[in-house]
Amino acid sequence: MNHSSIGAARWKKFKSSKTAMCGLVVFAAIALLCLFSRQLFHFDANAIDLDATLLPPSSLHWLGTDQIGRDILARTFAAGRVSLLVGVASVALALVIGTVLGALAGYFGGWVDSLVMRVVDMVMTFPPIIVLMTLAAVIGSGTDKTVIVIGLLSWPLVCRLVRARILSVREMEFVAAARTLGASHAYILLRHCLPNTVDVLVVFSSLGFVSAIIAEAGLSFLGLGVQFPDASWGSLISIAREASVLKQYPWIWLPSGIFIVLTALSANFIGDGLRQSFDPKTIKE
Repeated sequence: MNHSSIGAARWKKFKSSKTAMCGLVVFAAIALLCLFSRQLFHFDANAIDLDATLLPPSSLHWLGTDQIGRDILARTFAAGRVSLLVGVASVALALVIGTVLGALAGYFGGWVDSLVMRVVDMVMTFPPIIVLMTLAAVIGSGTDKTVIVIGLLSWPLVCRLVRARILSVREMEFVAAARTLGASHAYILLRHCLPNTVDVLVVFSSLGFVSAIIAEAGLSFLGLGVQFPDASWGSLISIAREASVLKQYPWIWLPSGIFIVLTALSANFIGDGLRQSFDPKTIKE
């Protein structure tokens, strides 16, 4: 099968999964609302109105207002843009680091493999929340630093997955033929080895995105993530640390929690669909 027919078969398999398509629709809707909320809603996310503080949901403010009169609907989708950005950027960083190191370890083996794997083992030994909090305390807080913290925690899994795949690919006949013809290591890696890791990387991206969103929410809830003037779903939920807000004003923090759950579920459904569609056993010759 050529690349176009394989792609069509994979898309057909993905479409056949109702949960995957449902997840795709929900995720796309959330992403579009977050990206275009400025054009869709007439309230500014950071606009303060001291005459409209702590208002419950109404026809004017669909999700109510917070302690200083900011519209919760506008803030929820503005915060969503930051959370989605952190998720995408941190996964991209993890993919770059993990793919490069995993490819080098799997292809060259020997001391390179041993060195990379010992670093991976060391990083994965520590409890994730401790590593997150330590890195956040050392590097600092903020959107860009949150991306770096989560990316530095996530790359070891990518590294192991890529290494395992390249260990098997490098022994195949077409790679041996390329070596015999005098192809360079860089050419073999880029042309023959890395393309065979695409399925692993795609599936990791969808599932790693969920972990990144949840990790960002946890860091921001603890005050170590996204900081003012930016807001994320995690930082909006952190307002509920005050018992009075938790009990009396659920419209301030509940929407962000709901969107985190919906985003995580939809991304997981997409990941399951991608895993099934990239399974060689499901592609008919």
